[in-house]
Amino acid sequence: MGAGRLVAVLVTALLAGCAPASAVAGGSTGAPAARRAPEGSYTVGVRTLTLDPRSARPLPVTLWYPTGTDGVAAGRFPVVVYSHGLHSRPELHAGLTTRWAAAGFVVAAPAYPHTRSDAAHFTRADVRNQPADGWRLIRHLGRLDRDPGDPLAGHLDLASVAAAGHSAGGFTTSGMFTEGHPTRLRAGIVIAGGGLPGSFAGPSAPVLFVHGTADPVVPVTVGRAAYARTRGPAAFLSVVGQGHGEYLTPDRPGFTPVLATTTDFLRWTLYGDSTAGARLPLDARTALTRYESRPAR
Repeated sequence: MGAGRLVAVLVTALLAGCAPASAVAGGSTGAPAARRAPEGSYTVGVRTLTLDPRSARPLPVTLWYPTGTDGVAAGRFPVVVYSHGLHSRPELHAGLTTRWAAAGFVVAAPAYPHTRSDAAHFTRADVRNQPADGWRLIRHLGRLDRDPGDPLAGHLDLASVAAAGHSAGGFTTSGMFTEGHPTRLRAGIVIAGGGLPGSFAGPSAPVLFVHGTADPVVPVTVGRAAYARTRGPAAFLSVVGQGHGEYLTPDRPGFTPVLATTTDFLRWTLYGDSTAGARLPLDARTALTRYESRPAR
């Protein structure tokens, strides 16, 4: 699909709003040897902060992280940057993000200045600027990790970062994988989204697409076109008969296999957990989901 058509598809798909290597399974991501992935689950802490509060583009961020008896749990944890859709906010995705944090990840979710639900000057066109916000957040997390006065200091593994997002946040995620992006960005999860012009260039990384087959906002064909463009290992999880993201809500149809698949994908790509990689086709073996994958090109 050409860049002009991609832009047209993106604008059309977002009009309705977005509120609530080797083979992908069992292959190697090319990541350095990682420590053992956590077993069991953590309790989860949450905090908020604002990047560049006095700038023209302040960025509120919600952080979910594993906790122990004395605050942040011991060890370093991979980071997931999670991007919301139009007219949405990070807390509306807590059903998913808190469970990722409980599995051993620090999830950092920005509230984008011109596409969040309470934006003073809302404009869907600002999605094209959001990938840069994602990278700005990653750089800020690096400063937190080096700040001896910050509770997260020494706990962020910024050599193992994933980007994930829903709808406009899925397009934002794709836009972080452009030519020359740092290799620390090791994986992507695009939920009910597609690609931006220039996406999926530079160092290849595994990308998981999650899409409802009856999505009326961003048609599944948009997600499949992006899936076809990726150069690294890729997988596509179809949520049969589902729409634009109801499967991201706990207790709704599709949530359990989507949670299992995305969590194992993160464990495989960021922790190097080959057992989790081998589980991916099994996670989605339900009447409501179909999983397919292909190796890097």
